[in-house]
Amino acid sequence: MKFRRSAQAAELAINITPLIDVVFLLLIFFMVTTSFNRENWIEVNLPQANAQAPEQPSARIDVVIDRDGNLLVNGQALPNNRVTTLISALEREAGGDRDLLVVLTADADARHQAVVSAMEGIGRSGFARLRIATREIVPD
Repeated sequence: MKFRRSAQAAELAINITPLIDVVFLLLIFFMVTTSFNRENWIEVNLPQANAQAPEQPSARIDVVIDRDGNLLVNGQALPNNRVTTLISALEREAGGDRDLLVVLTADADARHQAVVSAMEGIGRSGFARLRIATREIVPD
């Protein structure tokens, strides 16, 4: 027996609803994870300074960080590199005078963490005047 095939061919249809859902979810994901920065640009006219070294005050505390991160306060090596030890040494050297200038001199190869820890100790000690020593770059 011969069956007759129907004349209607099956229509091919592509369902794009899942594709739209995925694109919509990606759009929401990127919108939520994007940070929108509002940067306000203010034109500032900075003052000029000459290259002369500033006048050195007579009373100051020198904090030196060597290449290995060891601390020296006014030439005296500290037993360890803890912030609390630095605070104690600064208080001993200051004798209660928090208006003294603290000059922080760090080796160029010293770890950044050692410099930040020293700055933290100086700030926690109550000193408001901090100068970071640098050297002048001499052109070749």
